[in-house]
Amino acid sequence: MPMEPSKWIDVTVEKNHYSLDHFVIPTHYEKDVSSILIPHGVIMDRVDKLARMIVDEATGPLVVCCILKGGHQYFADLVNSIKKLTTKAGTSVPLSLEFIRVKSYRNDQSEGVTISLTENECRDFEGKNLLIVEDIIDTGATMVKLLERLSQYQPKSVKVTSLLVKKTPKSNGYIPDYVGFAIPDEFVVGYALDYNEYFRDLDHICVISEHGKKAYAV
Repeated sequence: MPMEPSKWIDVTVEKNHYSLDHFVIPTHYEKDVSSILIPHGVIMDRVDKLARMIVDEATGPLVVCCILKGGHQYFADLVNSIKKLTTKAGTSVPLSLEFIRVKSYRNDQSEGVTISLTENECRDFEGKNLLIVEDIIDTGATMVKLLERLSQYQPKSVKVTSLLVKKTPKSNGYIPDYVGFAIPDEFVVGYALDYNEYFRDLDHICVISEHGKKAYAV
């Protein structure tokens, strides 16, 4: 079952746009973000809570699949948190790690998802519990198509965690099993989320400024 809205943190423009003066921002980005949406410390505390929820519901070993590139920081911190925890029975959760580069495509006939794993690598998912780790769900279209693709290989279970879900009218309604924050319909960067490959080195999740969009446009 998808996660209930009451179980994630709802971030709004009114209460969560922190001033840049209140936190440390790398000097090379000072003009490129307009505000801090989620400070790094809040992110880390939320990641710990999501790890607790995942471990409490785990029914066996997990294959934790990182969606590259944006998901790598959340993936790394989440895995570190999971490794420190035990289930209600007092046992740790065995983990294996996988990395998937996902790309949507469109042609004259259909839309689909290409994934970086080979057919043989995908077949290894058969009978296993998969945990897909994503940085942000925007419209939800790519994730839905990825899940359809993975289901062809008959995993035992598939659950998805996304640090962020964007509140956008373009959403198809897809909600992951574990959500960190629901955010406004803004373009956000930091904590490995990028704008043309920049801002991945920013610890906080921030709203990009018009200056930043122009400075790093391609």
